[in-house]
Amino acid sequence: MGSTAKRLQRMCVAMGGVAALALVGLAPARADDAIEVALDQAKVARIPANAQTLIVGNPAIADVTMLKASGSMVITGKGYGQTNLIALDKKGELVAESSIRVGTNGAMLLVQRGLERESLSCSPKCVTSLQLGDGQQTYERARDQITGRLGLATPSAQR
Repeated sequence: MGSTAKRLQRMCVAMGGVAALALVGLAPARADDAIEVALDQAKVARIPANAQTLIVGNPAIADVTMLKASGSMVITGKGYGQTNLIALDKKGELVAESSIRVGTNGAMLLVQRGLERESLSCSPKCVTSLQLGDGQQTYERARDQITGRLGLATPSAQR
């Protein structure tokens, strides 16, 4: 790890004693460095130094809001699964990359019923976790539930 990555890593804040924001040069974050966020919960973390833009790979899994004045960001769990968070400086250069895991720390269980597959995130309970390759019926049922759930969270003035 280069000196810049080490310096950035020292600057990150431990989050709840469970995980730290993974700051690595140009390499993707390791899965065990993931920021753990519970569904429907928010977590505050430090924005990496010099970050001007934050990008979430899959906004259906997590949302990130920058609080530039305090140098913090709020990460909100929106759906079960894992996505990534990329921080860019004002030139668009990569500052940091980290994984965000929403749900539980449990294993992924794949249930195969004939040609139909269903992905479940388990620990302690198994819940549907949409993954590419899941059967159409399973995918559509879960998608409709997620869409409906997110609609309930949207203020009526914005709908």
